[in-house]
Amino acid sequence: MAAGTATNMAPRLSELAASFSGRLLTDPQDTAPFLQDWRKRWIGRALAIAQPDSTQDLAAVVRWCVAHQVPMVPQGGNTGLVGGSVPDDSGRALVISTQRMRKIRSIDPINNTLVAEAGCVLETIQRQADAADRLFPLSLAAEGSCTIGGNLSTNAGGVQVLRYGNTRDLCLGLEVVTAQGEVWDGLRGLRKDNTGYDLRNLFIGAEGTLGIITAASLKLFPKPAAQMTAIAALPSVTSALQLLALAQKHLGPSLTAFELFSCTCLELVLEFIPGAQDPLSERSPQYVLLETSDAESESHAVASFERLMEQALESGLITDAAIASSYAQSQALWTLRENITEAQARDGKNLKHDISVPISSIDVFVEHTSAALESQFPGIRMVVFGHLGDGNLHYNVAPPRGVNPEVFMNQEAAVNAVVYDAVEQHRGSISAEHGLGLLKAQENVERKSAVEIALMRSIKQALDPLGLMNPGRVLPLLPQPVLL
Repeated sequence: MAAGTATNMAPRLSELAASFSGRLLTDPQDTAPFLQDWRKRWIGRALAIAQPDSTQDLAAVVRWCVAHQVPMVPQGGNTGLVGGSVPDDSGRALVISTQRMRKIRSIDPINNTLVAEAGCVLETIQRQADAADRLFPLSLAAEGSCTIGGNLSTNAGGVQVLRYGNTRDLCLGLEVVTAQGEVWDGLRGLRKDNTGYDLRNLFIGAEGTLGIITAASLKLFPKPAAQMTAIAALPSVTSALQLLALAQKHLGPSLTAFELFSCTCLELVLEFIPGAQDPLSERSPQYVLLETSDAESESHAVASFERLMEQALESGLITDAAIASSYAQSQALWTLRENITEAQARDGKNLKHDISVPISSIDVFVEHTSAALESQFPGIRMVVFGHLGDGNLHYNVAPPRGVNPEVFMNQEAAVNAVVYDAVEQHRGSISAEHGLGLLKAQENVERKSAVEIALMRSIKQALDPLGLMNPGRVLPLLPQPVLL
């Protein structure tokens, strides 16, 4: 039976419910939270929401979908920003939620590994690692609700990529249910394994279009002896790049975070986030939040940080700085950075761009692209922040004060063209850490070479020949031939 026909699906759903342990949600009140994304930009429909309890249960769900030609939309914490984990409005797809698969299967402090199921919330993994006197360094603003399966599927970045890398770099092995409903057990805790194609890396960052990640073997690290956090005020993005070079010289690999945000970002947080406070006496065009994880001692960390700030002040790279002297002060500084997205949401709709360019090009990119946008769209507010240490900027454009946000959102294609043309000119990427989802799938095809897209489609065809795995994400659907 082909999905989307007039055939009544109720008997088939009863068959599905009997085939696995877990929950099958069909009541509209129960399914509603799974059908809308975090930004409330996409609202879809689905046959039902399947929540399996185990890998074998999830495999049974996939086999049912294959047998009945039902498209599948994998979903973790549903915190994505590009429409990658909500169904379309056809009502033909089954959402497969991993939220009930949240076991920590094992922790090995000697091998520095932790095996977690896909539905484990990131914050839970961090806490379990901490309880074992280890560090799992992936850190995101959504860590209290996002899941590790989703983090891996989008190759999430976060604030410590500078030191520890993206989620891809923190994963040693995977367990995956294939598009045929088979289980690949690749949960190896090995740092070296040259036995063929790297299947793990095919599934990481694929956004559920090749298979569904059900568990992962993750890297752990020794906990640092001390962590120090500081905020610095700067006159320009160029000064921030020079400070980055100086910080890397002074702190070396202990520099774990180097976050840039503009005065506009700070003002949004101060306006919309209760309790947020400006730790510096005067406003500045740009700010950097730095964090170091010192392996030696707290006194060594303090001395290193103070030397860095003294030299930066003396050379004019920064105009002011504050170093946190307690955990509470450190958290207060991070509040300024981590609540920018929430403050933007409370301010109203805006056009978001998750882009990356070579670190050495960031200042030129920001200056020239912002000038081009402000010339074409007078009065816009540039909300620019991100991970300067790895070249990833959240380059967002808010409407002018007093302009209807809905009217401004109609300019999305024109704004995107300016931003993405500049990204392409600097040999950057239109998606750095949020994925492509539905939002950027077509843009990606138009901006990548024909050779690269053909290779991607070949991989999709080889692993998901029926095209049932999260269709339309990453690669847009090809037009169907017209039958005469």
